[in-house]
Amino acid sequence: MRVSTSDQADSGAGLEAQRETLAAAAEQRGWEIVDVVADEAESGGKSHENRPGLSAAIARLEAGEGDALAVAKLDRLSRSVKDLAELAERSQPKGKRKGWGLILLDIDVDTSSPSGEFMVNVMGSAAQWERRIISQRTKDALAVKRAQGVRLGRPSTLAPELVKRIACEHQDGASFSGIARMLTAEGVPTAYGGSKWWPATVRRVLLGQDAHACAAGSVSS
Repeated sequence: MRVSTSDQADSGAGLEAQRETLAAAAEQRGWEIVDVVADEAESGGKSHENRPGLSAAIARLEAGEGDALAVAKLDRLSRSVKDLAELAERSQPKGKRKGWGLILLDIDVDTSSPSGEFMVNVMGSAAQWERRIISQRTKDALAVKRAQGVRLGRPSTLAPELVKRIACEHQDGASFSGIARMLTAEGVPTAYGGSKWWPATVRRVLLGQDAHACAAGSVSS
């Protein structure tokens, strides 16, 4: 079971509702419940490796302490189809005599059956295709923007005078690390109010700036 902070007031997604659904399914199908594990205030968008309850349950399944992992709803297991596909593959490892089943009650999928395994594989393939299509569209759109001379990246929220100073320091030979140490020592806040500058932070400030900004006395913001 899983419940995030935003789900606390949602009776349909609460822990008690999930518990009742699982108990009813176990009684109807003749399952023996080995244990009920809950991740509270955990995001379903995270990898399962970052959810201690789920990770512990999987470890016990792989140790042979159970035959299947059941969840009331798909989004209680994961909101990532990629993560779901990885879990399904892990539940039925190749070359081993027996794995464990992954049962999603709301969409009636059971990976211990051929049809359930096929369904999860289709979902995983569809997710991979979608990711590649989105990635290609993004690359194509960025290429068009660059060809049009559009400067990409987040606009600077630093004062133009500070950006100009950083550009001039770098033009005069100061390294990213040197500029970062100087700004930190002087107590100059970063764009987000931080107190420590990093070389990568300085580099990001300079990215997209005109190479002659310091000499010209102006910077892009």
